[in-house]
Amino acid sequence: MASPYPKEFRDDAVRVAENREPGVTIEQIAKDFGVHPMTLQKWLQRARMERDENATSTAVLSSAQADQLGEANRRIRLLEQENEVLRRAAAYLSQAHLPSKGSTRS
Repeated sequence: MASPYPKEFRDDAVRVAENREPGVTIEQIAKDFGVHPMTLQKWLQRARMERDENATSTAVLSSAQADQLGEANRRIRLLEQENEVLRRAAAYLSQAHLPSKGSTRS
């Protein structure tokens, strides 16, 4: 569903709210723009999240961090393989100890 407010309008309202003078409230800015204060709060939150996502995606790992990440990923793959082997072994062993259908044990 499309927003009832154009992106430029939302961006302007967010910019004004983020750069407001001390003592100016979000409620006052929202009233000036003709939107509900909660709407402006959501726009501000979304803008912060988008900035955080952009900052995270452009962050560069140091060589040591890249090495640690590679080692951690290798360890994860090894543990996943070991887990799969153990899961299969447990399934096999649980089937091996079941009495057969023709058992005469009482």
